[in-house]
Amino acid sequence: MKAIDRIEGRAYPLGTANVDTDAIISAEYLKKITRKGMGQGAFATMRQTPGNIFDDPKYAGAPILIAGANFGCGSSREHAAWAILDMGVLAVIAVSFSDIFSGNAFKNGILTIELPQEQIDTLLEAAKTGELAIDLPSQTITTDGGNSFEFSMDSFRKHCLLNGLDEIGITLQLEEEIARYEQKAQEQTPWLSPKSMPA
Repeated sequence: MKAIDRIEGRAYPLGTANVDTDAIISAEYLKKITRKGMGQGAFATMRQTPGNIFDDPKYAGAPILIAGANFGCGSSREHAAWAILDMGVLAVIAVSFSDIFSGNAFKNGILTIELPQEQIDTLLEAAKTGELAIDLPSQTITTDGGNSFEFSMDSFRKHCLLNGLDEIGITLQLEEEIARYEQKAQEQTPWLSPKSMPA
């Protein structure tokens, strides 16, 4: 998982509330067996509307998405996080998130930030004409116009995102201790060792 420290650039000013996982990536795009290319189907229904923000050249490659309340509601499909990440979005700012989506996003290295609606409205306006900067160490978001907002963050999630640690990475931090335990267990109970099991 890629470490996150600072994210700068344009932001998709979506602002819509109750964007469910089917709107993020509909069932017809779930047949892929890899995550790569999943972003091509992201927000496909919204992209059918002429002039939508996802096909607007000025937001192309934006690493930030701004949404309304209850973003990621609906099914538990992890594909929603995969699709958003594959389209280049590293952070989603919203009034609130579905718990399942928020967990899936975190496990895939996407920063989710909750802010009050008033601050979301300010960021939506700022995103239409300029860039945003998210600084994870200081937990702040700033706009080109000089607005700055602080956000709260679970300390464990912050540590993992700053260091690029997914569940496997966290486990591998204890690799030496695990190896010592396995060696000791093999010495104390050799009959349980896979090597002693009949083929």
